[in-house]
Formats: sequence, C-alpha cells, structure tokens
Amino acid sequence: MNRKTSVELTNMCMIYDGRGNVLVEEKLVHNIKGLIFPGGHVEPGEAFVDSVIREVREETGLSIKNVELCGVKDWVEYIGSRYIVFLYKTNEFNGKLKSSDEGKVFWMPLEELRKAENNLWHLDQMLELFCGNTYSELYFNRNDSAH
Repeated sequence: MNRKTSVELTNMCMIYDGRGNVLVEEKLVHNIKGLIFPGGHVEPGEAFVDSVIREVREETGLSIKNVELCGVKDWVEYIGSRYIVFLYKTNEFNGKLKSSDEGKVFWMPLEELRKAENNLWHLDQMLELFCGNTYSELYFNRNDSAH
C-alpha cells in the first residue's frame, strides 16, 4: 500500500512585543480583507524554521529569532492533497517594520484581535494554539467541524 501523499507546507508566526500587542497583517484574499499573522510557503529543500524567518522578513521587514513551534493547522484538500500550516511564535525581533505587497502590517492589542470580526482562516481558533497549551493541532475534517 502506498502511503505517500501530496502535501503543501506553509507557516505562520505570531510576533508579540511583551506589552500585550501582536503584529498582524491585513490581507486581501479573494476580495475579502481580513487580519492574519505573517507567513507563507515552505520552499523546496528549505527548513521549516528558516521558511518562517524568511517569510516574516519578506512580509514585515523584521528579522525574528528563537521561534517556538506552537502547533499545526491542517486539512485534506478536495483533490486529496494535505495542507499543513506550522504555527510559530516569538517575541525576539529587530528591524524596521514595513508593509509589503502581501498586506499592511501593524501592531494591535491581542485582546482586540480576539474580538475582531475580520479575522481570516480561523485565526480565532488558531489563537488557542498560539496562546494556550491545551492542544497542538487544529485539524479540519471536511465532513465535520474543526477539532
């Protein structure tokens, strides 16, 4: 039995400042504007941590280090391939904040983000992985709700 499957690997990083603020990106995706953390795709042959460091630098201008893996968000696409998002966080960063073609980046209070109604891609549920320690995977089964 062949157990190999096609997979798309991505990442996302919650950058926090220790004063209750997180760095968010306002993206426009399929004509929907919303808030999400910076991140992107893992390039072929690239280490997962290196990919999130690169993506954050490209999208925010910041250099991050000492990232902590918080968990994964994953699901099976309709075509049968797997989509995995590695979720990281850090409060160690330097550089000058700048927006990119991906979207406008800015700091906002975490508690305000929790209440925001314009979050993308189940960010409200991902915050439990970023901020909590009760579970480490957010799996979406197309036949059920997230669990």
